[in-house]
Amino acid sequence: MGCSSTDGACGETEKPSHAVVISHGFWMGRTEVTVAAFQGFTAGSGSIAMPGGQQGDQYPVVNVTWTEAQAYCHWAGGRLPTEAEWEYAARGGVTAERYGVLNEIAWYAGNSSGRPHQVATKKPNGYGLYDMLGNLFEWAADWYGVDYYRTSPAVDPQGPEGPQDDPLTPFGGPGYHKYRVLRGGNAGLDSSYQVVSRRLRHDADQRSAFGGLRCVVAQVL
Repeated sequence: MGCSSTDGACGETEKPSHAVVISHGFWMGRTEVTVAAFQGFTAGSGSIAMPGGQQGDQYPVVNVTWTEAQAYCHWAGGRLPTEAEWEYAARGGVTAERYGVLNEIAWYAGNSSGRPHQVATKKPNGYGLYDMLGNLFEWAADWYGVDYYRTSPAVDPQGPEGPQDDPLTPFGGPGYHKYRVLRGGNAGLDSSYQVVSRRLRHDADQRSAFGGLRCVVAQVL
């Protein structure tokens, strides 16, 4: 987990590279959650409205807060992936910074015209998962910690126990945010963000036109 040896632009928050054991099997959605799927949730929940700014049924749903994303996954019988689960799945069995040729696997600033596209229109990774890079950022379950990789457990890391001090302002001050982890790059960003180890953060209560989700469920044997 963390920086790949071939990634010359690796960020400090992705260091150090470290071995992680995920002690349980899990299934992950092959695509980002679509507009059609999320509409089924909002129609059935009665408490969460469909966010604005959507495209067609087979486009990924956008403008979803972390809380709404987690609620959808629970409704669907799963949960958001941990950051470790997400990266394991995104790698698709490879150790390089990407699981294929970027233009063939991802919608990003170089080929997207600055907008998300329908799911599963690029090549999947080795585990059959589409758009693990590009198209949309995806929420992870974890709180975001700048230095978390320096102290994270080697088995089933779950992220920090709560929101972390904003590095720019005192905790609880004007710059305090409830940051959760975003992974996977998006269609509006350049190639440097389309890397399986890249870690970004976003306020859990805020929406993004380039932010979506996918869910995991426990493997039942």
